[in-house]
Amino acid sequence: MRSAFTTLWPYLRRYRRGLSLGFGCLLGKVVFASINPLLVRNGFDALLTNQNLSGLWVFAVLIILFGLARGVLQYLMRLILVGISRDVEFDIRNDIFSHLLRLSPAFYQTMRTGDLMARATNDLNQVRMMLGPGVMYWAETFLTTLFAIAVMATVDWQLTLIALIPAPLVSLAVVYFGQKIHKRFELIQAQFSDISSRVQENLNGVRIVRAYAQEQPELKKFEILNQDYIRSNLDLARDTGMFYPLLQALVGFTFLLVMWAGGWRLYTGQITLGSFVMFQTYMGMLIWPMIAFGWVINLTQRGTASLKRIREILDAIPSISSPPSPQLLQPLRGEITFDQVSVRFDGSTALDQVSFTIPASATAAIVGKTGSGKSTLLNLLPRLLDPTSGRVLLDGVDLRDLDLNQLRSAIGFVPQETFLFSTTLAENIALGVPGASAEAIAEAAAKSGLADDITAFPAGLQTEIGERGVTLSGGQKQRTAIARAILRNPAILILDDSLSSVDTVTEEKILTHLATIMRGRTALFVSHRVSTVRNADIIFVLDHGRIVEQGSHQQLIARGGYYADLHQKQTLEEELEHTS
Repeated sequence: MRSAFTTLWPYLRRYRRGLSLGFGCLLGKVVFASINPLLVRNGFDALLTNQNLSGLWVFAVLIILFGLARGVLQYLMRLILVGISRDVEFDIRNDIFSHLLRLSPAFYQTMRTGDLMARATNDLNQVRMMLGPGVMYWAETFLTTLFAIAVMATVDWQLTLIALIPAPLVSLAVVYFGQKIHKRFELIQAQFSDISSRVQENLNGVRIVRAYAQEQPELKKFEILNQDYIRSNLDLARDTGMFYPLLQALVGFTFLLVMWAGGWRLYTGQITLGSFVMFQTYMGMLIWPMIAFGWVINLTQRGTASLKRIREILDAIPSISSPPSPQLLQPLRGEITFDQVSVRFDGSTALDQVSFTIPASATAAIVGKTGSGKSTLLNLLPRLLDPTSGRVLLDGVDLRDLDLNQLRSAIGFVPQETFLFSTTLAENIALGVPGASAEAIAEAAAKSGLADDITAFPAGLQTEIGERGVTLSGGQKQRTAIARAILRNPAILILDDSLSSVDTVTEEKILTHLATIMRGRTALFVSHRVSTVRNADIIFVLDHGRIVEQGSHQQLIARGGYYADLHQKQTLEEELEHTS
């Protein structure tokens, strides 16, 4: 609980005034509620002493006024404290999302999307319940019990001790069931994450599932997960089902003791009838705290288990971040240097001692077999990953010494796997360029070869393209991503095999536009087509993570290596296509 408080205190501190007011209302409510039994006692004693009903009116009016005051304060207490728990939930959710955006790609290789969604929704809801109703009713239970016992002890301490006899049993029950509930709920939340991940994977891969007729096998897998989840929830319900009746039984036993001992003391004249009634009233007041105590323990165990899962996200440290005192490049020229760069993943080498320099405003291309390290090399430039050894320099400065925002703002990056958001085509193109005009968006779309396609869309650039751009073809997705990069007007343009899904005619149109766009800026792109890279100033050939050839198109053709073989093969394929 202490670690949970340490984690949540920075959030709660923002609302300390509201918390003070809310707990002030809670204290006032408890005080007014605790005074009521005293008024009942005085009323009974006054009636028995004076045998006159006129004196009861004063106590009756006070009881009504105190009851109204208690109701108003209880309303304000719930409004303020539960409202603050919602505000804290809002803040934590924003922090989770912000932190997820900063985490490195390596983090997402170990965490499933469904698991992250479960922690940001279901787990966060449990934390809110702990902070709102949990903390509020814990404080109310504690203060009510404290006030009631204090007043009861001043009237008859012996009877008060008798009323507290079941307290150790309550503590033992709370400790035993609290631990069981905590463990069960941790398991339940982990199973909920498994279910969420399974659903997310099946929805994303629904076409593959249908294509391979795997509906029934996937349904069976989901059913097994669901049955385990239900079984765990039933176990939890069984524990809580035993917990609450046990508390109620202990409360009933306490009532019996007080009734027996108090009745005897009333019979022997050791207490008045008003005091006996007061004791019974206080015992009635303590029924809810006893039951609420079990409920609060349940909420606390659930909340701390969920908070532990949320902290695993918030405590994850981004492996890539800006240095404390970053260097600024003003102006940025765009010279790129790889200095003995190596990248290794789990023992395998993706890049091995790669060194080269791309002058500012030059166009460089990378070709090579699948798995030769081309995408890895490009991912180093926007620092989506860092080299295991060696340095990548921009204008002579190590990328790790630059501010990430400045670096990435200067790069227009089109990754190999195009990602589009479930919004309009225009908003997808304008990503990263807030306030972009409709004319600028249309111009970028035209330069990427989308102009003809846009006219066929029902709402042009305002067409909703669906989740991940499901309504677009592969080529349209790639051209949308290229338009997005063009609109940024970057100093460095990176294209990772971004023309693989378009035909040669469309490719030629896009390359013609890109030739104008790339003039005056550094460009680096990957392609498997010689026709795409032939006009580059310098071409690098990668093989098993090493640069085995480099030079212009003509120089590499004359050398007769891998590039020349690739050129000859693709030329022959084109000739066969034309003759067929």
